[in-house]
Amino acid sequence: MSNFTVRAAGPADLDRVTAIYADAVANGTASYELEPPGRSEMEARFDALIAAGFPYLVADDAGAVLGYAYAGAFRARPAYRFIVEDSVYVAPEAKGRGVGMALMRELIEAVRALGFRQIVAVIGDGSPDSASVRLHEKLGFSHCGTLTGSGYKHGRWLDTVFMQLALNGGNGPPPDPDSLPERRFREARA
Repeated sequence: MSNFTVRAAGPADLDRVTAIYADAVANGTASYELEPPGRSEMEARFDALIAAGFPYLVADDAGAVLGYAYAGAFRARPAYRFIVEDSVYVAPEAKGRGVGMALMRELIEAVRALGFRQIVAVIGDGSPDSASVRLHEKLGFSHCGTLTGSGYKHGRWLDTVFMQLALNGGNGPPPDPDSLPERRFREARA
């Protein structure tokens, strides 16, 4: 394992983020996109997440981006405001070096600090031996559903697995009025 660091992503990282995602789309089954989006589309997605206050992280090894992770809204309807969906992608040459684990640990803490109550992983090709399923299990996520045969990519049907991790008391205590989701909700209603 190398001595990489996890830090907030910036616009200068987007060329590499775009390349990592393009490989995942073209060669993997984690994403159900069939055509890799270009740099401008990835920048628009990045800008929207940052503008909404969501965390977007990269693993950096002496200036080389090895992977990235971010959280975004699970669904647009306001009752879902306490749930985020995570995404994590690792460059092919960096797999097996703990990059995904480091990114996800930092992402979970960032999401917790913002006051969200649940993180949901929506995992394409959610077979039990999937690296993403195993990663999320190690981080304490529990299985909460499967959509069988929900995607067709690379000549085969894929299952989508939903996994969930409760934060900040989960569905126990009432919402924290100072949390990011509550502040955004009040601002939207003002």
